[in-house]
Amino acid sequence: MKLIPNLWYKLIAVATVGYVLVYGLLIDLPTDVGILDETIRNLFYHVPMWFGMSLILFAAWINSLMYLSRPNVKRDIYASELTNVGLLMGFCGLFTGMFWAYNTWGTPWTNDPKLNGVAAGMAMYGGYWLIQKSVVDFEKRARLSAVYNVFVFPLFVSLIYVMPKLSQFSIHPGSGESVNFKAYNQTQNMEFVFYPAVIGWALLFVWIAELRTRNQLLKFKKENEKILSNHIVS
Repeated sequence: MKLIPNLWYKLIAVATVGYVLVYGLLIDLPTDVGILDETIRNLFYHVPMWFGMSLILFAAWINSLMYLSRPNVKRDIYASELTNVGLLMGFCGLFTGMFWAYNTWGTPWTNDPKLNGVAAGMAMYGGYWLIQKSVVDFEKRARLSAVYNVFVFPLFVSLIYVMPKLSQFSIHPGSGESVNFKAYNQTQNMEFVFYPAVIGWALLFVWIAELRTRNQLLKFKKENEKILSNHIVS
């Protein structure tokens, strides 16, 4: 069973990302954006990366729940690879955000609730990676990873979405009392790139997750066939 069982979403991913990469650089920008200036185009890359990451990590969380409900090798591999790709997407969002911060705030990192929450959340997911790499027994590793994933995802969401909203001291757009990007959309055309960007980047990384999942399933099958053949020979 594939994550998404047809070719259409891959074609949509390629077409949409291509559209965003090209039109995102050509679109007319609002003039009254303060110090953001041309860097506001990063809205089409940085923010969709985080939205896509959240969707992929949510899918990994669902697969972890399903594994705990009914243990299955495929569910464990789906959860693992979706988490890995979700974190890759998160790091892409993190680095595009640091680049943006440097060009607008003069520093790639500030003591901001949003940014600190991101750092803490990514560090917590580092624990998931350590479980995957340090526990040798497959069943124990799968069970521990699933339990950890079930608990870490809600905490991660709280750190990067809920807590910054409650803070009154965040300078990150959309957090605390700071404005969000709807206030800058004077030309009323930025959503024509932003929403396709969310869809396109998410589908592109789902495609990567599917390729990694298929590779891991093939490796698991090959390893088990080797173990089975060794038992037969002995």
